[in-house]
Amino acid sequence: MDSCCGLLTLEKEKVPLKSIEVELQVRDHVATVVSTLNYENKEDKPLEAVFVFPLPGDAAVCHFSAKIGQTHIVAEVKEKQQAREEYDDALSSGQQAFLLEESEQSPDIFSLSVGSLPPGESASIRLEYVTELAVQADDGLRFCLPAVLNPRYQPQGSEGVSVQVTSVPASLVPYSLSFSARVSSPRPVSKVESNCSLEPLQYLSTDQTQAVVKLASGHKFERDIELLIYYKDAHQPAAVVEAGQASAKPGTLMGDPVVMVSLYPQLPQAVMSSFTSCGEFLFLLDRSGSMEFPICDGSKQSRISSARDTLLLLLKSLPVNCYFNIYSFGDTYEHIFPKSVKYSQKTMKQALKKVATMDADLGGTEILEPLQHIYRQRCIPKQPRQLFVFTDGEVCNVKEILDLVKKNSKLHRCFTFGIGERASSALISGMACEGCGHAQFITGAERMQPKVMQSLKFALQPAVEDISVSWDLPKGVSAHVLSPPIKSFFQGHRSLIYAQLTGESSEAAEGCVMVKYNVAGHPCQEKQLFSLQPARDTGPETSLHQTEDVPCSGLTIHRLAARTLIRSLEFEDREDEVEPDEEVQKKVVELSVQSGVSSALTAFIAVNQSSGEVIKGPLACRDIPGAGFNQDLLLRCSLIDYFFEDSNSTISWSSIKKKLISAFRKTGFSSQKNQTNSPQSKDADFAKTPLLQLVSLQEASGCWRLDPDLAAALGKTTEEVEKMKPATATKEVWATLLALIWLHGFKVDAKEEWELLAMKAVSWLRAQRGACTTECVEAGNSLLCCSVHKDALGF
Repeated sequence: MDSCCGLLTLEKEKVPLKSIEVELQVRDHVATVVSTLNYENKEDKPLEAVFVFPLPGDAAVCHFSAKIGQTHIVAEVKEKQQAREEYDDALSSGQQAFLLEESEQSPDIFSLSVGSLPPGESASIRLEYVTELAVQADDGLRFCLPAVLNPRYQPQGSEGVSVQVTSVPASLVPYSLSFSARVSSPRPVSKVESNCSLEPLQYLSTDQTQAVVKLASGHKFERDIELLIYYKDAHQPAAVVEAGQASAKPGTLMGDPVVMVSLYPQLPQAVMSSFTSCGEFLFLLDRSGSMEFPICDGSKQSRISSARDTLLLLLKSLPVNCYFNIYSFGDTYEHIFPKSVKYSQKTMKQALKKVATMDADLGGTEILEPLQHIYRQRCIPKQPRQLFVFTDGEVCNVKEILDLVKKNSKLHRCFTFGIGERASSALISGMACEGCGHAQFITGAERMQPKVMQSLKFALQPAVEDISVSWDLPKGVSAHVLSPPIKSFFQGHRSLIYAQLTGESSEAAEGCVMVKYNVAGHPCQEKQLFSLQPARDTGPETSLHQTEDVPCSGLTIHRLAARTLIRSLEFEDREDEVEPDEEVQKKVVELSVQSGVSSALTAFIAVNQSSGEVIKGPLACRDIPGAGFNQDLLLRCSLIDYFFEDSNSTISWSSIKKKLISAFRKTGFSSQKNQTNSPQSKDADFAKTPLLQLVSLQEASGCWRLDPDLAAALGKTTEEVEKMKPATATKEVWATLLALIWLHGFKVDAKEEWELLAMKAVSWLRAQRGACTTECVEAGNSLLCCSVHKDALGF
């Protein structure tokens, strides 16, 4: 069943949305978002309307207010049932009222009930939330503003706020959008990119640590807006202490200082120089109807087509001693093998044949049942389980799914990929977090393959174990950790720790947080020093929004810490399968009311008790219950190193690259030739680009075979390729050499996609030392020693 987001009457008729104003304040890697949505009732009778909308799954909603005519109402947080009763009582007595509540099924869906909107009257709804920005594979910090009119799939038989309305296409609602972002950081802002058109970035300081960017005029808010923010030297550990709220009681979360520690672990080089050669790799592919849609507007490739191409690269890049299986799901689910099988040429070909026929033809998005099936399968001894999930993530039973993943977190690592602009961040990020893995989002015109291969490199890193955190603080000061225990580290992946600081210290006092862990038998530790003197307010700049109600009044870190603790307590409560834990629920409600941050057990309530009079209620204090993959690794163990490691050659790698490209040019190799008249490749369904055509020909062992398909992929005939082969070299060695030279020569810009399968090819070649004669080495040298064109492909 579909649902919809937007402002609608109880008869499911839409209330016209006139305009949206969004102001974003980014400080380092946390963000404050203020959204104002303006509606108008054009009917001749009062309306009670429902507003259903998505927010990032890790957002902490901390302010809600509404303005009808000249009446301005600011909401307060109360226990959910009490808030609902107050809302109903207000409507029954003819008063205007507003109720904002989080879905019980998904933490990224909210429902706003607008009571008694007078005829001809306008309503201005203002929301504010704070959120952390996720670090992407290319080091960018990702902010996503979900489209307000955003459908979300509802599993059959479930209930919740998201099924109160039916689907209305966003393109049918005319409205304007203004969007501005202010970015500030201790490090310079190098650039800001988006899937939408932006005005030029404007720097506000000479050191480029502050900047402003706006959305280009004329944008229609029919899709999510994604910003990627890049800082210079972004991966630097840091710790920030934020002062407590002056009006809050000391000893409470809001009254004490809170520290946020950002960790970027540097795993030992000895560990990063090699990858695991085993594992059980499970791929779970969404085949619901929405996967047939393009990844973005204007794209010719569908989500399911991109996923099929990605599975080709993944299967070719798997280690030779692993096990694997592929599952797909919609209303039902399927699997290629009854259970995971040993990776071989035979099983790989069987899987690729099945993948080539997969389409978006399985109906809805029922991901829970295939997950349950996967977790019922026994783990294979000494084969660590790695689960890869590909979905456009439009589901509502997110909490049930996250509970299942967390319960099985000790048995696997979960890597997730949100495809398209409507993927649920709560689902994608939540599964990766609970499954000790990593999340990626594929939106706009960006390609899926580089991000997926980066996650595969994470999966091939050995698991980090025995993670512990300790604090060294001055006498009289203590830290109460609010974050759940850190369960995983990846090279270059950020981890956050929130802690409440109690006690007093001198202004010059320093604290230290120490993180210890083990990886592949190597004990490691990292520490971060920080000043206990609170930094200046991390809330919105006063110049960002001057309005008659000051929303969260800063305290961004406090509210993010409260959100983190609330989510942990909510999961603790859901873990009890017998009955809810009343004490835990009481803690959630008290913390939500105290911090003014939304939860599944509370709601924002605003009642206009006096017409024309502004009624404001305080937001708090109520009495109601991670690879930075080693980029030089492939070059150090590359094919060139193998063939010439015993020679006296002093050619640098940059020179080798030039000579490789020159050799291909002189011998007539092609990177772009059309192969329409060439023999059919072994995996013809995947051979849509020269790169994928070459990749599809690789054997599971890592080698290529010297046959017409390979010659066609290289732009040559079989005779021409075989003519160059040394007489004493085997066909497989020569074919693998040619394939790797082609990859290094023509596809260096896509190296992150093929470097793992190239490493596997190099390992295969190293095992063939007996087949590599002097004549083969000399043939390779003849290719390398061709004269260099100075303009060779830009090198």
